[in-house]
Amino acid sequence: MNRSALVYCLLAATLALPLGRAAAQGHDKETKRAELRKMAAETLAQLYKVDPGAKAKIAKSAGYGVFSNFGLTILFLGGAGGKGLVHDSVARKDTFMNMGQAQAGIGLGGQKYKAVFIFKDRKTLQNFVDKGWEAGAQAGAAAKAGKSGIADTVGTSVHEGIEIYQLTEAGAILASTVAGTKYWKDGDLN
Repeated sequence: MNRSALVYCLLAATLALPLGRAAAQGHDKETKRAELRKMAAETLAQLYKVDPGAKAKIAKSAGYGVFSNFGLTILFLGGAGGKGLVHDSVARKDTFMNMGQAQAGIGLGGQKYKAVFIFKDRKTLQNFVDKGWEAGAQAGAAAKAGKSGIADTVGTSVHEGIEIYQLTEAGAILASTVAGTKYWKDGDLN
């Protein structure tokens, strides 16, 4: 093979690499979106079994958010992270989001849980999606009963335009903490 042909082959391979990587990332994005939509549907089905009245609340709402999270608290420090989506019922659009939490307080345990947010009005939903959202202090206990459980914070309202359901999957956590929880748009999936 002559030198020019080798240079052209190397140049073509170098140019093709980012295009192949971008195509793979596009497929990966769709896979991740599909996984989050499936998680949201399964979580809503679980919620409706535990609290059938939640289905009517969601049907009347401006939209809902579903997040899958894992949290860990050891003595004085803890944190959580997760992903989810917010569904705008009026626009029929999903926005994919991230969640992160830092805690300071006394606690011990780990917990995988899902949270369902019911947005009572469109303005609250839009603010949540566009500006993110932060929550403050929390106290409580959650425990698994059978294959799934529902935390003691079921149907709580921490903001007048949002009602939150928390469902546990596994584990237990007992804590009295000051938590900084932040929700924001996922730059990779939107």
